[in-house]
This record gives sequence, C-alpha cells and structure tokens, in this order.
Amino acid sequence: MTPFYDYVIIGSGIAGLYAAILAREHGSVLVLTKGSIDDCNTRWAQGGIAAPIGVGDSPEKHLRDTIAAGAGLVDEEAARVLTSEAADRIRDLVALGVPFDTDHGEIALGREGAHSVPRIVHAGGDSTGMHIELTLSSVARLEGITVREWTIATELALEEGRVTGVVALDERTGERLDIGAKFVILATGGAGRLYAVSTNPEVATGDGIALAYRAGAEIADMEFIQFHPTALRMPGQRPFLISEAVRGEGGRLIDASGERFMPLYDERGELAPRDIVARAIVDRMERTSGDHVFLDVTHLEPGRVIARFPQIYSTCREAGLDITRQPIPVSPAAHYTMGGIRTNVWGETTLPGLYAAGECACTGVHGANRLASTSLLEGLVWGDAAGASIAARLAKEGPSPPKAFRAIPDWNAPGDAANEDPALLQQDWATIRNTMWNYVGIVRTTARLARAVADLRDLEKRILRFYQVTTISKEIVDLTHGVRAAHAIATAAFKNPVSRGCHYREN
Repeated sequence: MTPFYDYVIIGSGIAGLYAAILAREHGSVLVLTKGSIDDCNTRWAQGGIAAPIGVGDSPEKHLRDTIAAGAGLVDEEAARVLTSEAADRIRDLVALGVPFDTDHGEIALGREGAHSVPRIVHAGGDSTGMHIELTLSSVARLEGITVREWTIATELALEEGRVTGVVALDERTGERLDIGAKFVILATGGAGRLYAVSTNPEVATGDGIALAYRAGAEIADMEFIQFHPTALRMPGQRPFLISEAVRGEGGRLIDASGERFMPLYDERGELAPRDIVARAIVDRMERTSGDHVFLDVTHLEPGRVIARFPQIYSTCREAGLDITRQPIPVSPAAHYTMGGIRTNVWGETTLPGLYAAGECACTGVHGANRLASTSLLEGLVWGDAAGASIAARLAKEGPSPPKAFRAIPDWNAPGDAANEDPALLQQDWATIRNTMWNYVGIVRTTARLARAVADLRDLEKRILRFYQVTTISKEIVDLTHGVRAAHAIATAAFKNPVSRGCHYREN
C-alpha cells in the first residue's frame, strides 16, 4: 500500500519546519529532506529577521522600504502581507523558544542596507539562522512530526492535472518511495549552488523549482538572482557570508589602496541596496585589477565586533585573519533566488494540490532585489500561510481516500551503473556552475546569455540521455534538477532585455 498523508512537505528549512509544526494540529504530516534536518540555507542566515517592532517604526515604513528595494517590481499585496505579519511571526518564534538578543530587556534591533530604521532582530549575534533552525527542528522532534532525512524527491505524481503525491529516493538504500498526499508543500530553498561562487550550502540546487517546472507549474522571475556583496575571499577558503549587518554596524568598504569608495556610487554608501553595492564592488575590482576589495571594521571597538559577530570573527580567525586588526577581503557571491514557483499570497501554485513557500517560491514580494533580512521572514509568513490554507481546505472537504498515484515518467528502468563516474558528474557540475557564473552573473550581456542558454540546453539534453541508462541515485537527481533550474534562469535572463535590480544587462 502506498503511504498517504494530508501534508507532504519537501524541505526542512524555516518554511518547511514552520509549516509542519502548524500543520500537525490539522492532519497527518511527513517532512522529506535530502540531507539532514539541519542542512539548509536557514542554518547559515546570519543577519537576522526584519520586523517593524521598534519605536518609530511601522509596517507601512517597512512596506515602503521593501517596495523601494525591489526596483519597481514588488507585488504590493504580497509585501503588505509580509510586513503586516512580521511582528506576529517574531512573537511566535519567541514562544517556540528562539533566544533573540536583547538590550535592557527589549529585543535588540540592528540596521542593514536599504532599511530606513533599525529593525533587524538577531540571535547569538550573527547566528540567527542557526538558532531558529535548531529551535524548529527540536520542536518538530518533540511534537513527533515524521521526518525522513536523506530522502530526495525525484518527481511529483499527477492525476487529472492535480498533484497527488511524491516519488522519492532513499539516498542510503537506493529504495524508490511512492508517497501519496492530499497536498504537497515545496519548501526546498533556492538555487545559489548553481553558481561557481556562492554563499549557499551544497543542497541549494533548485530542486523544488525543477520539480514544479517538470510537473507543469508556472515559474516566474527566474532572472532575478541576488548576489551578496560581501563574501569572504581568501585563498583556500570557501566563500563565507560576511553579513550585511557588519556594514550596518559601521563597516566600510575600501579598495586595495585603502580608499572608501561606496559614497562615489550611491549617497547611501555601504547601506545602499545589495545590487548596487555588488556592482560597485565589481567595478572597483576591475578598476584596480583585483579579485576582491576589503570590508574594514578595525575602527570599531574590538569587544563590540567580537560580541556582535562571533561566528564571523571565529571563522576569519581560523583562516588566519583577525578582523579587529585587519580588513576582511571580500567579493560578491550568488546568494538568493528571488524568482521561483509562482504562488498567490496563500502559497498556492498554478497546479492544484501543490503549494510552495520560502525561497523556492515566487510571490513577487522581493521584486527585482530582496530587501536585507527578509528571507527568514518570508519563510515564516508563507510557511504559515500554506499550512493555514491547507488546514482550512481539509476542514471544509473532510477526509478523502488517496488519489490514484501516477508519476511523471522521467527515468528508465535501472541499468548499468557505470555512468555514475564521479569525474563525469564533477565535470557536468563544473560546466553548469562556470556557465552560470561567467555568463549569467552580476553583469550580463546578450552574447553571454545566448551562449548560456544554448550550452545549458545542450547539456540538459545530454545529461538526460546519458544518465537515463544508469541506476538512479541522489547525485544524478541533483544534477538533473540543477541543470533544469540553471537553464530556466538563463532563459529568463536572456528573454528580459530590461535592466532592473539584480538583473543588470550592459546590452
């Protein structure tokens, strides 16, 4: 018998776990995650969560900042939902046990780029995401929510145009799993690891977007990939996010000669929107023939820097850098996917039975450029919305028998496993990541994008043809999802001739 659940949630970041915790009161819940429960973008989020809870702040001010940062493409209805619910979602996290930092008994607030007032709540200084992820995963375990780790979704099952379940693969045993569902929530995160230089963990390869697109759901705004301006750039070190909160605390961007340059590009200086700062850094690197600039906090009180940014301080110290005495070498890195699976403000996609929440979804709330520290908030708000929408439908419709289970055929019968040569897999990934970084990066041209679309289209065909004769594995599913998502991003960027926000075209 095919197991059946009211909710199947794919992804264990903030959106997936928050939706699961709320959903447990209304029906049976299964969470699938392709790594461990803690392996997600949420865990690495440093800056915090934007919420208009300070004196002199308001949801309307937060809304105006969100719309301004989005370069004219923000969906105002979605942005109003985000900003009006922010304070309630912070209260929910406090009730669940997230230890937000305080100042004289009140939640401490920081300021980041493009915010008009301090409104960033944080936990453990720059460890906000880790504290939230650990809290939510602990609550999920205590509540007895069924979580299948090391299980990757390979396809969505469809019947008469409705999603009726998920086909998945147990990564450790190779077992195929057919799982029926009344509703599926995709909360798989973004696609930053499709780029050669990224702040994202290895799991962020566009899985949910590829699954939904393959099943026929509409995707939107895929060209809008946000590049974080400041990732650690040191020989032998993988890119590590240097939070925007560092600039919010007074960090200054300087070039190799020690000149502070951001005021030359924007009157807001280091607190300009991320797309502007990232392009300014790229321009400065080109002018100085370097591969990085520096973020300098040596003028700040050392104790304050260490207390506010313990994770950044310790990571840099391990790399041989004392940030209280030496400026931090930084350069931009792929960071956040603003496009994704199109949804309404309740998280409903264009396919009946399928919802999406968090970074893999596209509500239009970010427009062409995400306002700093709204990613965790987005996961909370639409994890809540998707769970609530499904709960209301379950209450109205009542129990129903499982639907017929029919997956989209995408894999042939298991065959010769010899094609899983690690060298071949690594080369295909290198092609994807270098193509995306070099041709679909911070500054784009018609010629580069045309080359990217053609190369990724050919690679996708070759990958599907080549790997369909092999035994299905997690590595092959990852690669297939990755090339599909990368091709979608490149195609959207090529088709959009207008520069706006993070989609910047020279011609």
